[in-house]
Amino acid sequence: MDCTGKKVVVLVDQLYQEMEVWVPLYRLQEAGAEVVTVGAEAGKSYPSKLGYPCVAKLSYEQVEAKDYDGVVVPGGFAPDHIRRHPKANRLVADFNAQGKLVAAICHGPWVLCSAHGMLKGRNATSFFAIKDDVVNAGANWSDAEVVVDRNLVTARKPEDLPAFNQACIRVLASQ
Repeated sequence: MDCTGKKVVVLVDQLYQEMEVWVPLYRLQEAGAEVVTVGAEAGKSYPSKLGYPCVAKLSYEQVEAKDYDGVVVPGGFAPDHIRRHPKANRLVADFNAQGKLVAAICHGPWVLCSAHGMLKGRNATSFFAIKDDVVNAGANWSDAEVVVDRNLVTARKPEDLPAFNQACIRVLASQ
């Protein structure tokens, strides 16, 4: 599927899971999308769980959902840092309100839990350890490789990346 002309944000912060940032980022680029990394500080280098750096090209304050077609929230422990920023939570909620791709893998749904009620009544999955958080945020949780609920794409773990990436590209291409 072709995502030429689409623009996607990948959120980053310290302790991100390496594959859950870089694999979707490169796969979306291969599909033709322009992908930009966004964090609390533009130009800051955020280390992954293993120390691999990712520089945020833009900050939350520099990005508005209306200018992009989707957002990807990786796992690791980065989501616990990302959701401490009200602007990040608002950004994800805005993508959702506009019906644009909101994709989260592993611990990424932690950010969705903080995104202004966006999980209420939605179908989702996540890493099993945060199932209670996702359920308490109002989602119908299932232990599935990938769950697609309209514009929302969620997955459990790095092994689910092939299905996660395919679903993200399908949703993005259909917008």
